[in-house]
Amino acid sequence: MNYRAGFLGFIGQPNAGKSTLLNTLVEEKVSIVTDKPQTTRRRVIGFVQGENAQIVLVDAPGVLKAGKGLNAFLQKEAEDVIQQSDALCAVLNLDEDNKSHLDRILEMVVQSKKPWFVIMTKVDLIDKVHRRERLRNELREKYPQITVLEFSNTWTGDMKTFRNEFLRIASGLVPESPAPLYDPELFTPHTVRELSAEVIREKCFESLSQELPYQLAVRIKNFEETDPTITRIFADIVVSKESHKPIIIGKAGSMIKKIGMAARKDLEKLVGHQVFLNLDVIVREDWFENGRLMKELGYVVVEE
Repeated sequence: MNYRAGFLGFIGQPNAGKSTLLNTLVEEKVSIVTDKPQTTRRRVIGFVQGENAQIVLVDAPGVLKAGKGLNAFLQKEAEDVIQQSDALCAVLNLDEDNKSHLDRILEMVVQSKKPWFVIMTKVDLIDKVHRRERLRNELREKYPQITVLEFSNTWTGDMKTFRNEFLRIASGLVPESPAPLYDPELFTPHTVRELSAEVIREKCFESLSQELPYQLAVRIKNFEETDPTITRIFADIVVSKESHKPIIIGKAGSMIKKIGMAARKDLEKLVGHQVFLNLDVIVREDWFENGRLMKELGYVVVEE
């Protein structure tokens, strides 16, 4: 069997479970996971290694209506993933009540003219059994040649079987390659510095309520690895309004301490040793609508 390697893009609505799916397949935590929708802001990449294939998974931000500023950036990221991938996976969330949202995902992958298949997520929801069968039947009738897999992160079954089946299907859709595209010893091209910023942002999402997490960003100011026994990370949590700053800090520093402790725990797992983490909260008024500030925070602005 000839070796195959290529890019496979995950396309789905916000909160469809794409990040959990990617982490499960890569068998490492590459993408942040929260119970809030639209937490993925940039494309996240992870590698799935097989005996005769390397699948480069690309988790795009959830598909949403284009707007200005940050929303325009998110939409452009999703569109770029579709364009640049060799094959696509439509991630369809059974918990999605608006069928037109699922239809839009299917329309996008079909219009791409690229090989694709479907993974239905959250299939463990007992009250969605009829929806699950109805969707399967509709897919079978409309796209009889398309493979449909099912996934739930609460399964107690054999994830290895699911992963092997995924590899079998995905490797048949990506091109032949003389060698892996990336070092097989790696699980992502993202740097530890980049992953660290995402870990901190994840803990902000977990700790803060309502809309506030969507209006903050994390910037790593300094990342020191001179001592092999400890990594020192200095980061800014950037908020969009002065009134948000005391909420992030909390009474007597309680909230920023909670975020820092949770982040440090995951960061130490990531680097494999002790982490010193220093968090500051700074204000950049309405940064997500300001092209210059978005660029400073690493978000490339879409030209209108």
